[in-house]
Order: sequence, then structure tokens, then C-alpha cells
Amino acid sequence: MKKIGILSSHNGSGFDYIQKACEDKILNAQVVVIISNNSDANVLKKASSKNIPNYIINSKKYDDTDEEITNLLKKYKCDYIFLSGYMKKIESKLLKEFENKIINTHPSLLPKFGGKGMYGRNVHEAVLKANEKISGVTLHYVSKDYDEGEFILQNSLKLNENETIESLEDRIKALEKRTIIEGLKKIIL
Repeated sequence: MKKIGILSSHNGSGFDYIQKACEDKILNAQVVVIISNNSDANVLKKASSKNIPNYIINSKKYDDTDEEITNLLKKYKCDYIFLSGYMKKIESKLLKEFENKIINTHPSLLPKFGGKGMYGRNVHEAVLKANEKISGVTLHYVSKDYDEGEFILQNSLKLNENETIESLEDRIKALEKRTIIEGLKKIIL
């Protein structure tokens, strides 16, 4: 059984999908630790309710957050790390220690609409402004540059004629859930 660590800054909807897939035996894995940089993150309450160890690691508490996060993930013997809305750049020690083991989703078909500042509604707005006909979700490994790691899986959808930022966001979130589980099944054997 593979061990998954989650890094999340807020609600952690990706954690919800993964945790349910583990509980339902869809994934041969277990979420073993959750780390947030935000002491008010809802994902911490969710982790506590599931008896999953959870920690707050940020620059207010630690001089070297990269070192602290890396050591904690090693302590829990994580095979993979999933970024569930983690709003901090992944630093060098963590990238080196868990090379091709850190996974993220992006709400577009990369390489389009990726990079610094391109997350959430910003992406959907850019997709609509560019008059794209399709959008989607990319599950990828994390590298030193935003949204440039190797792709694991991409799923797409056609944009509706009257698509709004809100409707696209809702549709992408539904697609993201399927993409996360489909992609993790592909790599967690």
C-alpha cells in the first residue's frame, strides 16, 4: 500500500477525493499526513476528523520550511506527495528528495495557461478571453518551474457557447476529481 502526504493551503478538495478513493479501495493507498502553511486551513479540521496526523509549517514557525516539510514527509515514509491547493512554491530540498513523486493538478490543458499566477479563476478567465474551444485538467509531476513538470494525465471538455468563469470553474472541478483518481490509479500500482 502506497503512502500519500498532502500539502494544502485551504480547503483541500483534492484530499477529499483521494481520501474517499482510498477508503473505497479504488486506490491501494493511504493518506498518512497532511501539512498546511495556513493555520486556518479547513483541510486540517478534515484531517483531524479522519485521525490523520496534520501539521502547520510556515515561515512564522520555522526558519527553513523546506527542511521541515521534507523531514516530516520522510518521517511518514511518503511514496507520493499531492498538492491540494498548496499556494507555496515547492523548494529545492523537497524536489530533490521526492523527485517525480510530487503531484499537482492544473485547471487547464498545459502548457496553455500555466505559470506563475495562473491558478483557479485566473486560468478560467484567461481561457475564455482567448476564445478557446476546449479546456481541461492536467495532472503532472512538480518541477522547479511552475506547471512545467512531466504530464501524468490530461482530460478535456468542450466549452459551451455561453460559458462563464463560474460555469467553467464548476465543470473543471468535476473533471479534476475524475482526473486525480484516474491519474493516481495509473501510477499507484
